[in-house]
Amino acid sequence: MRIMGKAQGIVKLIRPINCMVLSLAVLTGMVVSIQVFPLTEETIIKIPLSVITGFAFLAAANAINDHYDREVDAINEPTRPIPSGVIQPREALGYAFILSTLGFITAFLTSPLCLIVAAFGWILSTYYSTKGKRTGLPGNFIVGACIALPFIYGGFAIKGELNLIIIMFATMAFLSTTGREITKGIVDIHGDKILGIKTMAVLYGSRIASIVAFSFNIASIIFSFIPWIFGKVSALYLPPIVLADLGFVLSSISLIRNYSPENAKKVKKMVLIWMAIGLLAFVLGTWRITISPLFGS
Repeated sequence: MRIMGKAQGIVKLIRPINCMVLSLAVLTGMVVSIQVFPLTEETIIKIPLSVITGFAFLAAANAINDHYDREVDAINEPTRPIPSGVIQPREALGYAFILSTLGFITAFLTSPLCLIVAAFGWILSTYYSTKGKRTGLPGNFIVGACIALPFIYGGFAIKGELNLIIIMFATMAFLSTTGREITKGIVDIHGDKILGIKTMAVLYGSRIASIVAFSFNIASIIFSFIPWIFGKVSALYLPPIVLADLGFVLSSISLIRNYSPENAKKVKKMVLIWMAIGLLAFVLGTWRITISPLFGS
C-alpha cells in the first residue's frame, strides 16, 4: 500500500497528462517543419528524443514548482503530494534532478541548438518556480512563454530554424496559457493573499482577473483563424479549432459569470482540454502539406 501511495504521489507530482500535452506541442512543431524538410533517418531518431525532452522538462518543472509551492499548497491544495506527506520536499528535488538530467541528455543528442533552447526553457521555468510566480502577471507571461517554447523547440529540432506557421502556433499557445494562468490565480487566491503573491486576483479581485483571462482567451481565438486566412493550413484544421474555440468561449463565459475559486478550478481543467484539441488542429491542419515530402518519390 505504501509503494502504491508513493507511486500515486509521484504521478500527481509530475502531472503526466500535462507533460504529454507539452510533448504533443513539441511534436507539432516538428510536424510543421517536416512539410519543408524530408523525413530522413536522422529525423526519425530526433522525434522520440524531442518528445522525451519535452515530457522530462515539464515533469521536472512540476516537481520543482511543487517543492517551492508547498506552503501555498498547504493552504490551497492540502492533498497535493508534498503537503499531504506522501512526497518529501527533498524527494521532489531528487526527482526533478533525474528528470532534468534526462531532458538535457536527450536535448544534447538532438542538436546543440536544441540543447541551448532546452536550457533556456529550464532556466525560465525554474526562475518562475523560485521567484517569478510572486510577480503575478509577469509570472503568467513566463509560463505562457514556457508553453510556447516547445513549438519553437520542435521546429529547431527538425530544421534548425523557424517558419511563420510555428510562430503563429506558439503565439496562440502563449495567449491561451496566459489566460489559464490568470484563472489559476483565482483558484489559489486565498493562499496567495496570505503569502503575498501578487496575482491579478489578489491585486484587483477575482472579477477583474476573470475579465483579463477572458480577454487573453478571446485574443487566442481571434489569432487562431489567421493561419487559415493566410492559407497556411488545410481544411482539416477548421473542425477541431472551431471546437476548441467554442470550448474557450463557453469556459470564459462561465468564469465571468461565476468567478469563485471552485468554478475557476473547473474552468482551468477544461481549458487544458481545449488546448489539447487545439494542438490536434495544428497537426491535422499541416498534415496535407506534410504528406508529399514523407511519401513522395
